Amino acid sequence: MSTMNEKIAEFGVVPVVVLEDVKDAKPLADALMKGGLPCAEITFRADAVEESIRIMTREYPDMLVGAGTVLTVEQVDKAVNAGAKFIVSPGFDAEIVDYCMEKGIPVFPGCITPSEVAQAVKRGLRVLKFFPAEQFGGVNTIKALAAPYMTIKFMPTGGVNAGNLKDYLGCDKIVCCGGSWMVKGDLIKAGEFEKICELTAEAVELVKKVRM
Repeated sequence: MSTMNEKIAEFGVVPVVVLEDVKDAKPLADALMKGGLPCAEITFRADAVEESIRIMTREYPDMLVGAGTVLTVEQVDKAVNAGAKFIVSPGFDAEIVDYCMEKGIPVFPGCITPSEVAQAVKRGLRVLKFFPAEQFGGVNTIKALAAPYMTIKFMPTGGVNAGNLKDYLGCDKIVCCGGSWMVKGDLIKAGEFEKICELTAEAVELVKKVRM
């Protein structure tokens, strides 16, 4: 788990993707790789998620592909069998977390309250999703939550974009951010993968500038 935490921290941004058609999986992976961001969280918000993960991990074995919006242990199995390297859930689901930990699958559950963070701490987790970030107070709330739990850091998702990424990554309690602005559904549907590549490269440069 610590190795996975280090990997996502290196990226600074994890693209959060909704893929509705498997034909878009490879060109999207191409765009992310060319843009310098070899990672993606493919969400269980569309039927194409399993095959999309399978295609992306087959075409780019070194790409870090995970599954997001995971709501059941059955989805955990589907995602991992397709090649997902990590699991992200929108909230803290003890069944999912315990199942992943028993099987050695890196998991990032969503936590927005001290009680949820406490449950994660008891299980030895070190990086938690914070969702929806902007709606629940963003950086200020994360700082307040992290204060009594000094071993915990966060991966905020929800409302994070190119305009506020600097504010989030400037907080030492945040290891990376989940974002969809470079992989918006309308861009994917329109086949604008060059634009996605461009936005991805801009995100990578922004992360570098913040961390200089």
